[in-house]
Amino acid sequence: MAAFLLAGGGSDPGTPRALTPDEANRLAITRFRNYEAHGRTVTITVPGTAGDLIVTGSVDYRGKLGYGVVHGTGRNTSSDGLIEWTATSAFVHPMAHAPAHAPASPPRSGWYSRPLQSSGTSLDSSLAIALSLGNDRPDNAQLLPQNGAAWWGRDRVDGHRVDVMTGPSSRDRSGTAGNVRYWVGSDGTMYRVRVSVGSEAEPVVIDFDARTYVPIKAVPGVTPTR
Repeated sequence: MAAFLLAGGGSDPGTPRALTPDEANRLAITRFRNYEAHGRTVTITVPGTAGDLIVTGSVDYRGKLGYGVVHGTGRNTSSDGLIEWTATSAFVHPMAHAPAHAPASPPRSGWYSRPLQSSGTSLDSSLAIALSLGNDRPDNAQLLPQNGAAWWGRDRVDGHRVDVMTGPSSRDRSGTAGNVRYWVGSDGTMYRVRVSVGSEAEPVVIDFDARTYVPIKAVPGVTPTR
């Protein structure tokens, strides 16, 4: 997985402080709420020196499957087209004139597959991060503050008042507390995640949209990791 670095803050970043019990409880369930919803619609903005890549699509948090359309900005249009991905593979359908949104039923032909790379490519790292933002059980709220999670401020996302919190250290990497920033609503709903990937100067931003989630249909040959 790509290295996570501290990324950005809210409109009222203030000074970080320890989470209150209520904040810890909300952060503990935010990934579980994604799983509970089955899936979420997302817009992933991936920075690049030749222009950003914008992935508009959906993530199935129970099936561990993502699907969407990629648009490049500036000179970065070589990745334009449809993409479906699992934890280990990406299935790509290049298109010179990609639609604004991926069709509900993926085309049955024109796809090629490749491994989903865990490092060295900002797009693949961003897709892997998006797929990891759901969990089939809540985190331990009492352990979050102990492992470095913190409150950084308040913000608004699409009219929703949210708290900006940083996550705890990864289980297998000590000292990584604060590397991922979450925008979390009053009921634990995740509205945005921001994280730096690799050597990119700007962070990846994953926004969870208000569009209705439509179950993802697998393209031929896709076997999600459940």
